[in-house]
Amino acid sequence: MAKRIYIIGAGAIGKALAVCLANAGKDAVLVRSSLDHQPDRLESIRLNMADGATLQADLAVKTFSSLSEPDGIFVVASKSFANDGVAEKLGELAINAPVVLLQNGLNIERPFLSNGFPNLYRCVLLATSQFEKADELRFRPVAASPVGVVNRDTAFNDLIVEQLHTNWFPFVREDHIYKMVWQKAIVNCVFNSVCPLLEIDNGVFHREAKAMKIAGRIIEECMLIADRSGISLQLEEIRNTLLSISCAADGQFISTLQDIRHHRPTEIGTLNLEVAAIARSLGLENKVIITSMLGELIALRSQLNQ
Repeated sequence: MAKRIYIIGAGAIGKALAVCLANAGKDAVLVRSSLDHQPDRLESIRLNMADGATLQADLAVKTFSSLSEPDGIFVVASKSFANDGVAEKLGELAINAPVVLLQNGLNIERPFLSNGFPNLYRCVLLATSQFEKADELRFRPVAASPVGVVNRDTAFNDLIVEQLHTNWFPFVREDHIYKMVWQKAIVNCVFNSVCPLLEIDNGVFHREAKAMKIAGRIIEECMLIADRSGISLQLEEIRNTLLSISCAADGQFISTLQDIRHHRPTEIGTLNLEVAAIARSLGLENKVIITSMLGELIALRSQLNQ
């Protein structure tokens, strides 16, 4: 039986997912993470795909206060810096339903673990989405986004992937999710620090050898911290992932640059700055100087632009 899918976060990714689900005949509802106690409403959203196809859907938009005994699947697609508040709101609803964190970054699950969520999943987002107008998005999936359990003692529920998956926004089961989490976090450390500082789109790495050389140094620093954290990664695999995203998202701007331009907080705290924090806990802060400094520059630029 199909379950209602509550997508927390009505941003570019949340809306893209909701449009894809609606076009596949699935019951998807957007839940705003930043506002509460607002009336329900309908939003008409258009999604422009890479092949020129267009998807459109009228989406129900709610706030937490209008969710009465909700049951189904909860997908957290809001910015990771909001996770403390989202975990608290979901905790107040006392739900026992699966919660899927559709976010990239390191240790983003901590607020949910602290609130005792028993059925928690992480999804590594392998897609980009960008507003072209208030009601229109440019969406580019790079590959199927892997989903895995946070607690290894939890049995994987394959129905979750089945419910979320569409041909436009694909998902796949992943039994070793934390390898994928680290791999994508490292790639995001590159995109979310280099691109905003250069004021350039995601395609710079497949176009410019010098940009790729800088990326390589960040990757090597982060791989060392991953290795000391028990995660073994392959340099070429990460480089290839970065280049494939750079090609697929050529012309699109990374979320951190979009956030800075719109005077919004960024997620750099769960990327470069979290790598630096983990490095400090391991006594290796001198091994991530470039990664850390770029993260601090982004944080400063964001602060000055608020």
